[in-house]
Amino acid sequence: MAFTSDLTTSDFWLLDNMGYSPVALVLGNTVYSMGVVGGLVGGLKGMTKGEIPQYTELMYNAREMAIGRMRQEAEKLGADGVVGVKLNITYMRGGEEMEIVAIGTAVKRTGKGSDRVDPTLVMGLKGGMVSNAGSGP
Repeated sequence: MAFTSDLTTSDFWLLDNMGYSPVALVLGNTVYSMGVVGGLVGGLKGMTKGEIPQYTELMYNAREMAIGRMRQEAEKLGADGVVGVKLNITYMRGGEEMEIVAIGTAVKRTGKGSDRVDPTLVMGLKGGMVSNAGSGP
């Protein structure tokens, strides 16, 4: 079965070993206007120290909206969950607007695989690590 994913080889192996299979790459995004609060933050930057609760709340709401949209996309595909979630936050128009993109891999439980992972980590002679995941001692 073909799928799109941004999982590493190690991530894919661990998912498969735990009995999950990637379904598709899913994403959610939102563009949020900071409005009056954004202007106030710019004006108050040099005058105040500490958190500005209204700004934090706006950022939190925008992030939750993007993640919620990503979850909805995964649910439409019949996925059991989303792994490897990354958030990309971009500020535009001098910080007045914020775009948040949440991207991850939707996965579905296949039932095959073990519920136990026994990775072995081997230190190479030249200082590099070589993962020998799943093999015995």
